Amino acid sequence: MDVSLSVWALTIAGLCALIAVDFVVGRTPHEVSVREAGIWTGVWVAFAALFCLGLLFFSGGQAAGQFSAGYLTEKSLSVDNLFVFVLIMAKFAVPAVYQQRVLLVGVLIALVLRAVFIAAGATVIASFSWVFYIFGAFLVWTAWKLVREARGGGEPEDAEFEENRLLKAIERRVPTTTRYHGTRLLVTERGKRLMTPMLVVMLAIGTTDVLFALDSIPAIFGLTQDPYIVFTANAFALMGLRQLYFLIGGLLKKLVHLSYGLSVILGFIGVKLVLHALHESGVHVPEISTPVSLAVIVGVLAVTTATSLAASRGAGDGKGGRPAADAAGSDAVESDAAGSDAAESEPMEAHRR
Repeated sequence: MDVSLSVWALTIAGLCALIAVDFVVGRTPHEVSVREAGIWTGVWVAFAALFCLGLLFFSGGQAAGQFSAGYLTEKSLSVDNLFVFVLIMAKFAVPAVYQQRVLLVGVLIALVLRAVFIAAGATVIASFSWVFYIFGAFLVWTAWKLVREARGGGEPEDAEFEENRLLKAIERRVPTTTRYHGTRLLVTERGKRLMTPMLVVMLAIGTTDVLFALDSIPAIFGLTQDPYIVFTANAFALMGLRQLYFLIGGLLKKLVHLSYGLSVILGFIGVKLVLHALHESGVHVPEISTPVSLAVIVGVLAVTTATSLAASRGAGDGKGGRPAADAAGSDAVESDAAGSDAAESEPMEAHRR
């Protein structure tokens, strides 16, 4: 696609307007009900569908198909990321009434950082076609790693979140309060400017999501090399993540085969990237078209969801391919049940322990 600067400006302005509406809707701290989360999840999906129809009308079926495949891939990967978000909320003992604000700002930070990653990735791809080999091999390795973790051969789920160096450096250099002060990010105590746990957990959500971009960005570049489609697919997938967290938070433990489904998708895209790299190198190999990619992604997600729900009903206790995630979900529920009492008192001490 040949996207002009004016179209880029209009797109970013539109996304900023949607984010502003989201801020207005969530400006008052409150516990998000399943009904509210369901309505707003539908709204964000509808926005993505309208954008896809716009691409179909103005740029043709190929662009719309690439956006659809990229959006579904990023959305499915973001669902997997919710497991770690649950862990972060529990580790920082975030009160239920503040969780929607944490996710709103955290996802916004992630969106800005991902835009930087996408710009860098597009520049590298434009200059060095051999990078497709690296992306493809990395995705295949990631797919194998997901299978090992799902089968119990990898790191336990509760080990997935560990404070990154940036967050540790900030906590060392900026004094932090020991309790939440509503939604305030900075407070003054005894003449000192202090950072609250609210700001720390927002940074944790935002910067941890960048680690997830290490596989999601190469994955979507395997479906399209158009920076505009890559960015918008990521934006729409991330911007509905907050509502999705509250909508399916209680169902996460039932998606016991999610890792297997994601491994198939990532492995498939990895092979697609390698084939594309070989084709660019002059080797006569078949390339996988966008319609085939979209059909594979939709099919894998449908089968994974169906088998996960069937396995959860059969097991009765929700145990399956992601046993540690089940424990993580339980921990988060217990944390929310403890609510404002335990969380408001000593959240940072609990986190540091």
